[in-house]
Amino acid sequence: MTRAKRADSASAAPHAGDSHDLIRVHGARVNNLKDVSVEIPKRRLTVFTGVSGSGKSSLVFGTIAAESQRLINETYSAFVQGFMPTLARPEVDVLEGLTTAISVDQQRMGSDPRSTVGTATDANAMLRILFSRLGKPHIGPPSAYSFNTASVRATGAITVERGNKTKAEKATFHRTGGMCTRCEGRGSVSDIDLAQLYDDSKSLSEGAFTIPGWKSDSQWTVQVYAQSGFVDPDKPIAKYTKKELQAFLYGEPVKVKVNGVNLTYEGLIPKIQKSFLSKDKESMQPHIRAFVERAVTFTTCPECDGTRLSEGARSSRIKRISIADACAMEIRDLAEWVRGVKDASVAPLLDALQQTLDSFVEIGLGYLSLERPAGTLSGGEAQRVKMIRHLGSSLTDVTYVFDEPTIGLHPHDIERMNNLLLRLRDKGNTVLVVEHKPETIVIADHVVDLGPGAGSGGGTICFEGGVEGLRASDTITGRHFDDRAAVKETVREATGALEIRGATANNLRKVDVDVPLGVLAVVTGVAGSGKSSLVHGSIPAGEGVVSIDQSPIRGSRRSNPATYTGLLDPIRKAFAKENGVKPALFSANSEGACPTCNGAGVIYMDLAMMAGVATPCEDCEGKRFQPAVLEYKLGGRDISEVLAMSVAEAEEFFGAGEAHLPAAHRILDRLADVGLGYISLGQPLTTLSGGERQRLKLATHMGDKGGIYVLDEPTTGLHLADVEQLLGLLDRLVDSGKSVIVVEHHQAVMAHADWIIDLGPGAGHDGGKVVFEGTPADLVAARSTLTGEHLAAYVGG
Repeated sequence: MTRAKRADSASAAPHAGDSHDLIRVHGARVNNLKDVSVEIPKRRLTVFTGVSGSGKSSLVFGTIAAESQRLINETYSAFVQGFMPTLARPEVDVLEGLTTAISVDQQRMGSDPRSTVGTATDANAMLRILFSRLGKPHIGPPSAYSFNTASVRATGAITVERGNKTKAEKATFHRTGGMCTRCEGRGSVSDIDLAQLYDDSKSLSEGAFTIPGWKSDSQWTVQVYAQSGFVDPDKPIAKYTKKELQAFLYGEPVKVKVNGVNLTYEGLIPKIQKSFLSKDKESMQPHIRAFVERAVTFTTCPECDGTRLSEGARSSRIKRISIADACAMEIRDLAEWVRGVKDASVAPLLDALQQTLDSFVEIGLGYLSLERPAGTLSGGEAQRVKMIRHLGSSLTDVTYVFDEPTIGLHPHDIERMNNLLLRLRDKGNTVLVVEHKPETIVIADHVVDLGPGAGSGGGTICFEGGVEGLRASDTITGRHFDDRAAVKETVREATGALEIRGATANNLRKVDVDVPLGVLAVVTGVAGSGKSSLVHGSIPAGEGVVSIDQSPIRGSRRSNPATYTGLLDPIRKAFAKENGVKPALFSANSEGACPTCNGAGVIYMDLAMMAGVATPCEDCEGKRFQPAVLEYKLGGRDISEVLAMSVAEAEEFFGAGEAHLPAAHRILDRLADVGLGYISLGQPLTTLSGGERQRLKLATHMGDKGGIYVLDEPTTGLHLADVEQLLGLLDRLVDSGKSVIVVEHHQAVMAHADWIIDLGPGAGHDGGKVVFEGTPADLVAARSTLTGEHLAAYVGG
C-alpha cells in the first residue's frame, strides 16, 4: 500500500479552518448574567468558579449548552421538531464557535421503581441478550429476561383480506416476558394499614375518615361513599357486614349520583392507591407524605424475593449464575464473571458488555449493582453513571459540560475523577466544568471566575486566566483558594450516645457503634463505604430526628422560596388583617391571581415545533396579581413589592415598624443563616442552583422540633467562602442544645468536628466496617485510614 507524498506546507499560511479555536460569548443576559462577554479556548479544560448563585450554571448550562442543543434541534425537519422539546434561544447577543454539547448534570435519575442502574446504562439489555443465547434451560428471547415485560397470551378470530375476499381465521398470540406477576416488576409489594385510613368505631357521618384533605362535606371523597347506597353512612364501620366491607374497601368502579352530580364510586383501597401511591412521595406536601409513610408499608415481594423476575427467568443459568444473581453482584465482581464467559458466537456482545462494566469500575462505581434502583443514587453517583456512555466514545471535538463532578466524592476519589476529565480533553474535546473544589480547579487549563456576589450581586466576570493568576487575584475565589480549617484544639464533650448495634443495611457488616449526642459528629469514608446506610438506615426517623438528605426539591415555576418555606402564610394573613379582606386574595395561585396570566406573571405562547415564547403579562406587568389586590398595603408595600424583596431586605422590613411580623421574621432569619440572604422571596424554584435548593431545604427544616439533626453532605454546591458560614451554622445548632450528625467528605467539616466515625476501608464489600472512631486530632495523628491521610495533608499535619 502506498501513500501520496504530501507537499511541505510548513511555510504555508495557516488554514482558515484552524482559526476556530475559541467559543465566543457576547452579551449574555440569562438569569442574573449582566451582559457577560467571554472567550473560552476549545480542546482545553475550563473550570468556572464563583460563589453559589453567581451565574456559573446560567453561563455554562443556560447559555452555551442550551444554544448548542437548540441549534442541533433546528437541523431536523419541522415534522421531527414537532416531537421534540421546544427550546427558546438564550438571551445573548452573539454565540460563536459552538460545537455539539453533551451536558452531564446533577439531576437525579428517574424515580420510577422499575428504573435501575442496569436499565439506565444498557448493561441490562446486553445481559438479557447474553442469557437468551447462552442460558440453560433456554426460556425464550431477551424479553423473557426483562422485568419490564409481562407475559401475554391471546387467542381469537382475525379477519384476513386477500384480493376481493375476506376470511376469518383463528390466531394465537404469545409473548414471553420476565416480569414477576405478584409485584409487577417492582421487587416490593405494598400493604395498607386500614387503621390509618379510618376510625372503625365511628360511622361515615361521624367523621370516620382520617385521610388528609377528606372533609365530611366533600362530595368528591367522603360523600361519594356516604351517598353511594353501598354502605349505611350512620353505621360504625366496625359493624359493616362482609358484603358492605367488601364493597367499601374493594368495590369496582361504578357511577353514582352525589348531590345531583354523576361521580365514580370505587373501593377505598384502589382509590388510595391511585390518589397517593401512584405519585412520587417526594413531590407530596409534608403532611401527606407523613400520612403515606404511616399508612403504607413496602415489603420485599415473597414470590420473586425482590429480584423482580419470573420463576422462568430465574431458572435459566450460565455457569451456575442466573440473570438475577448477575444483577445482584457488585459490578466489579460481575465484570470478572463476564471475563470468564467464553463463547465465539457472542464475542462482540461480551466485548461491549465488558467495556461498559469496566467503565463503572474505572469511574469509581464498581461497588454498585445493576439491580440498584436509579432513584436511590445520589446526585454525584447519577452524574457519574451518565458519564459511562461517553468514556468509550469515538467522538471528538465535542463540548462536555459537567456540573460539580466531584460531588459526593471522598478526597481519595477526586484524583480519579480528575484523570477522567483530562482523558476527555486529551481526546480533542472541550471540557467545561462548574466546580468549587480546589483539587479540581488546579487541573484547569483556563479558569473563569464569576461574581463578585450572588444573585443580583453577581453575574459579571471577575477573572479569566490560569490557576496561578486566580490565586494571586483579589477575587473571593482567589482569596479563599488556599483556605484551610484548623483542627480544633478543644472539642465538646458528649451528653449521651445513640447506640447502633448489629447494623447490616446494604454492605454494613454487623456494625456496632455509639454516635455521640450533644456534639458535631461527622461520618466519613470513601464513596460506597456505607456512610448513608449507617446513618439513614440505622438512625430511626421519627420524633426528635430531623433528616435532611440529598433528595431534590420538587416545584413548578409557580413555586418560590416564600411558598416552599411557609413564609407566604403569615404574610398573607398579615395583609388580610391589615386591610380587612380574605387571605386568599394575596396568593397568585388563588383568588388574587391576575386572570389574564393566571398568576404566572408571564404569558406562554406555544409555537408548535418552533420555540415557545414567554412574554411578561401586559395586564399585571409581570406582578402576577389583580390591580385591585395591589391597592392593599402593609407597611407601605403591596404584595408584589414584598415578593420582589431579597431575603435580607424582607428581614429588615418585617423586623420592625408597621410591618413587624415575628412569624415571618423567624423564617427569614433561618434563610439568612444558611447564606440565602440574596435570593428574592418570589424567585421561581426552577431558577435556583443545586446548592441554593439544598440550603433552602436546610433552612426549612431548621424550624422543625427535633433534638437530632442528620445532614447529608451540606457542603454540596458551596463556595469555599461559604463553607465557613456553614460551620458557624452547625456550631450554633450544637450550642443551642441540638445533636448534629453529618455525612460529609469536605475536609473543613471533618477538621471542625468534635467526633469522627470513619467507614471503610474500601467501597462495597470492601467497606462496611468502622475503621476509626475519635477526635479529628487523633485521626490526623494516627493517619491509619485514607481519610486520616487526606485530612492530615489538608491541615498540614
